[in-house]
Amino acid sequence: MPDKKITTAFLAEVPKTDLHVHLDGSLRLGTLIELSRQHKLKLPSYTEGGLRETVYKDRYASLGEYLKGFKYTVSAMRDAEALERVAAELAEDNQAEGVRYLEVRFAPQLHVRPGLDAVQVIAAVDRGLRRARDEFNRRPAMASGAEPPFEYGIICCAMRMFSGGYSQYYDTLFAAHPYTRPKDLFAMASVDLAHAAVLARDAHGYQVVGFDLAGEEAGYPAGAHREAYDYAHRHFLKRTVHAGEAYGPESIFQAITDLHADRIGHGTYLLEPDQIRDPEIADPEHYVERLGNYISDRRITLEVCLTSNLQTNPDLKRLEDHTFSKLRAQRLSTTLCTDNRLMSNTTMTNELALAIRHLGLDRQGLKSIIIYGFKRSFFPGSYLRKRQYVRQIIDHYDAVERRHFG
Repeated sequence: MPDKKITTAFLAEVPKTDLHVHLDGSLRLGTLIELSRQHKLKLPSYTEGGLRETVYKDRYASLGEYLKGFKYTVSAMRDAEALERVAAELAEDNQAEGVRYLEVRFAPQLHVRPGLDAVQVIAAVDRGLRRARDEFNRRPAMASGAEPPFEYGIICCAMRMFSGGYSQYYDTLFAAHPYTRPKDLFAMASVDLAHAAVLARDAHGYQVVGFDLAGEEAGYPAGAHREAYDYAHRHFLKRTVHAGEAYGPESIFQAITDLHADRIGHGTYLLEPDQIRDPEIADPEHYVERLGNYISDRRITLEVCLTSNLQTNPDLKRLEDHTFSKLRAQRLSTTLCTDNRLMSNTTMTNELALAIRHLGLDRQGLKSIIIYGFKRSFFPGSYLRKRQYVRQIIDHYDAVERRHFG
């Protein structure tokens, strides 16, 4: 049964993480409208209510409908000023609901234009996040050490595939290599991004903490991006991969073996043998059992996004049927995330409340989920600093819990 003592006020006050949130999926609607007007971009509506009705809905008919909203947000984030603003506002929105550590992911190559290369794109996002962090941490409670400070990291997303006309970077890549197979171009783009991410971190000091692979799983295997992930691995850049969201357990296996994944984005179908499509896997039940044990033993964390999964997976009719409960029962390392605050019209407080209301998460489980988010983060500081930070978080969590429950 749900723990009725857990209030929304408590959920909003406890320190939280969001380790899986897309920058271009988390704009404020007002900002999207303002930037679109500024750049003379066409929107289906220029009111927040109109956009909620036509594009950014509570429920979607398909993943395709869900993804349509990104063409408007990516188009609006077309210069360094817009990128910096959107990043700062995302940090501020998270701070307002008690998120103390935020890992923002996005695909820098979608924003590359003449005069704005991938490293400059990363720089703009870092400026926005850094400004919001520094302003928040100057508040008395954080400056005095009475409460843990806000911190952030940037995760650069490579794409499994892309189409012409969506990004000037990709259009230029296609034009420069007209006789190269598309899948090889996708891999080349990933390698290029891995180099840019490491350069942004090491040469410029931007807080790039991780590398990700996003996009359609079916037909675009993760293994094609092995070279990019090898480069990230050799340069001690942490790794996560979107896998098991719309494809079976074998996609997750490839992510952790070929790409050295430290975490898995979504991982919804990890323990679902009926989702296996590889005909060479003769015993699906045994396969998922061994895969689950492997991931559990190595504490590879799954970044679970409840609302997003409900909206984009036509087979998931209600949250009570989400695999989160099964993953928790197997003692897998999981953390809850928003995925896209705008597209899914959600917050971290809301995601935790859904798990309590529909999936039986109790106070003990809630604390475990939240603290493990901090422990399995790609924290930008040293290991010793991370341990100190997690200790601060736990002490603050305990203090909030005592105030609410005695």
